[in-house]
Amino acid sequence: MNQTVIKIEGLSKTYCIRQVGTGTLCHDLNRLWHKIRGKEDPYLKIGEVNDRSSQGQTCFSKALDEISFDILQGQILGIIGRNGAGKSTLLKIISKITTPSTGIVKLKGKVASLLEVGTGFRTDLTGRENIFLNGTIMGMGAKEIKQKLDEIVDFAGVSRYLDTPVKRYSSGMLVRLGFAVAAFLEPDILIVDEVLAVGDAEFRKKAIGKLGEISHDRNRTVLFVSHNMGAIKSICDRTIVLNKGQLVFDGETDLAIQHYLNDVSTVSDVDLANRSDRNGNGQLRFEDFTMTNKMDESIPVVCTGMHIKFNFNIDVKEALKKTKVFATFRSSSGYTLFICSNFFSNDFYDLEPGKYKITMDLPRFPLSSGQYAIDLKVTSGKTVLDEIESAVTLDVENGDFFGSGRIVTSKNGVLIDHTSSIQRIEH
Repeated sequence: MNQTVIKIEGLSKTYCIRQVGTGTLCHDLNRLWHKIRGKEDPYLKIGEVNDRSSQGQTCFSKALDEISFDILQGQILGIIGRNGAGKSTLLKIISKITTPSTGIVKLKGKVASLLEVGTGFRTDLTGRENIFLNGTIMGMGAKEIKQKLDEIVDFAGVSRYLDTPVKRYSSGMLVRLGFAVAAFLEPDILIVDEVLAVGDAEFRKKAIGKLGEISHDRNRTVLFVSHNMGAIKSICDRTIVLNKGQLVFDGETDLAIQHYLNDVSTVSDVDLANRSDRNGNGQLRFEDFTMTNKMDESIPVVCTGMHIKFNFNIDVKEALKKTKVFATFRSSSGYTLFICSNFFSNDFYDLEPGKYKITMDLPRFPLSSGQYAIDLKVTSGKTVLDEIESAVTLDVENGDFFGSGRIVTSKNGVLIDHTSSIQRIEH
């Protein structure tokens, strides 16, 4: 039977967002004494959670609130939740980058973390030197690291730049090398945040396959945070859902994804400007999303067969040529269903700096009832300007797609115009 390698009990993390001190030396010392004993801050007002949509009433914000769970050796644990749910804070505490306000974290074995681009790298050192530095930190000898070097370099695809300082690497190269180092130096616990979203699609596929190999073939533990429900579903044995710092679900991955999608905000709440889990060079950024009917009236949900307009506001920082916009509609399992883009009509956009609204007009929305994700991407030539996976979660309700009076009730499918007929060919 696999042993418990991570045990978390009553974990909370509170940040002071205004004044740091209490105002008196006596109260500051009292707070320190409570912290040393692992007790709740006596001057913390109860009930203030990390809700980015509202103005807080106290000087404190709870990023995590009394979280408890165990992880067994060899498990791949998915962690999902909205932005601000506490996912990154949880991983930073487990990685010992930050300390909890209260609660206990018990770890068994070596931990490697990939939380941000360039995590664990000294930018003035070369790629080769950083590999040896990370291996040494994890307690490996030089001979053992040399045995892994070729595998790391081949997986990351950076052999040409191995003796170049990593400060000259692109963000994609840093992510590839960082993941390869963390994966091939064989930690007992590997922690991967949404940073993999920075890599290209081919590398993400390789990385996800490697995570499965680490866990199932080598009996090591993986904690994986992603907004890509398809990736979560494909490799995670178990998934937890965080919401406003609280653990709201812990169980089978399929059920966790459904719980998350049921709880996610409607499309009218989508603010894309503040999304941090995005890729691109920043010359253009998606700012927000709205959904309207054919009369340009705002609507919260869409019905199958309805005339729908998807509107994306963008902010262009500098002049761009041959700009292409892609909206990829995916099922809750992560499968691509269809893509809308000006690329297919060969109608590229030449843009000057400023703000624009892109409208994608679907006269008869083709998806049957269910919940879907929309990935957004905009490119100029071969350069990715902005890319957000699961930018929008879309609820679709039953509708009369064919205009026949028959409501389509099947789940998660694509409907197409067609006719059917029958002709007798033999008497």
